[in-house]
Amino acid sequence: NQELLKNIPRAQFKSEFQNFVEQSVGKVLPMYGFDLFRRAPDTFSPVNNIPVTPDYTIGPGDELLVHVWGQVEADQKVVVDRNGMINLPKVGQVSVVGVRYQNLSAHLKTAIGRMFKNFELDVSLGKLRSIQVFVVGQAASPGNYTVSSLSTLVNAVFASGGPSAKGSMRHIQLKRSGKVVTEFDMYDLLLKGDKSKDVQLLSGDVIYIPTVGPMAAIAGSVNTPAIFELKDKETLSSLLNLAGGLTNVAAGQKVTVERIHERAVRKMDEFLFDSIGLANPLQDGDLVTVRHISAG
Repeated sequence: NQELLKNIPRAQFKSEFQNFVEQSVGKVLPMYGFDLFRRAPDTFSPVNNIPVTPDYTIGPGDELLVHVWGQVEADQKVVVDRNGMINLPKVGQVSVVGVRYQNLSAHLKTAIGRMFKNFELDVSLGKLRSIQVFVVGQAASPGNYTVSSLSTLVNAVFASGGPSAKGSMRHIQLKRSGKVVTEFDMYDLLLKGDKSKDVQLLSGDVIYIPTVGPMAAIAGSVNTPAIFELKDKETLSSLLNLAGGLTNVAAGQKVTVERIHERAVRKMDEFLFDSIGLANPLQDGDLVTVRHISAG
């Protein structure tokens, strides 16, 4: 799917609002953040060679490397079966499903200690199991994905190519057993490097990308001219922050807002760069233009 996405012309990802803005400003403004999925689709693709976290939960299909020496000796490579059990020589079956990696050594010592006393044990993880998750809704490539058990919501979103031109970047939901586990705002990652609401996936999880919310465009002398998805009660000030602020040649007296009034006519307003003007709430479909200082 990622290879197919690389070969699709950029124009096919344009939204209706992008076309509308292009007619007003004379050039295409990008949907903020979408280039990250198109240009570097493997950036957060699921991987298997990263360290296992202490809270990783053992499950069927995981491979354990068990080394025991002392009164009893064993050097075993065992795979957790579908019932969550492993079979250790001279010990028998031991249930390990649901045990966290940080507790695995103590768990096995307890099980072996019921039969033997003087021994040492070392256990690590080999090949990890794969899990199946679903990416649905307004994804660039929705479907069923087989990913590493180390994968998170963000990994799966990147594996699916991210939201489509009609998909939300700010309200991506992870659903598990019919309940929303977390809602991820991709802007938090892109603007702040914040992945605190990213969650490790379990088999059967559903990642739902809803339709994009209200949008506003900002063009002219800002550091990141683009179309942004609005969240909560965005103002001119917050939109300027999303766009990285003014450039060093921006005219800092006033800003122009082109607005669709009652879905019928386009209006043009001007607001001063003061506390009152910047507190003006944005509306869906607003086009903000920041002029640059005249060279004359």
